[in-house]
Amino acid sequence: MKNTILNFAAIAITSFGSMAQTNPIAIGWKIDNSHSKLGFMVTHLMVSETEGKFKIYEGTVSSKTDMDFTDAKIDFNADVNSINTDDEKRDGHLKSADFFDAANHPKITFKATSMKPTKVKTTYTLEGDLTMKGVTKKVTLTAIGAGKTVKDPWGNTKYAFKILGKINRKDFGLNWNAALESGGVVVSEEVKIDITVELNKAP
Repeated sequence: MKNTILNFAAIAITSFGSMAQTNPIAIGWKIDNSHSKLGFMVTHLMVSETEGKFKIYEGTVSSKTDMDFTDAKIDFNADVNSINTDDEKRDGHLKSADFFDAANHPKITFKATSMKPTKVKTTYTLEGDLTMKGVTKKVTLTAIGAGKTVKDPWGNTKYAFKILGKINRKDFGLNWNAALESGGVVVSEEVKIDITVELNKAP
């Protein structure tokens, strides 16, 4: 009986050690808003591009190591009322029911479901659930990481990503548009995502 108990304990310890190796403690990160940008771009009148951004947002990231973000846990949200396109009238229209309907849907959220490395070093295919105006859709983005982590003058460990992609705004119920006499529409359905995220490693 004593040998059985000892053997069971040895198996349990070995199994726990194996689990610890395959499930390392995650490293936590927070977005540094003062050095990040949540930007987007649409085509206007078929000939030019109009840029905008959300000024208020927050998010957390958990990674395997300082440089390995494979299957990182990412939770992110943005305040729709903070949208800024350098035109107050246009911003008001974007907040209305024609577009984001900020009164009823004040948040945009993103939750990662997969983050896989590509053949390009520090570059990942990022997939997740994006929710806007009460509609949730799967989206696929490209996350391009920095070549290394750095420490700022105050001892904080930093890392950064450039995140690029495209979505169709109509998939999320942002349907407003107007036809042009010459053909085409005022605002493109395609929205280009252009995000820069600087991360602070949690102490």
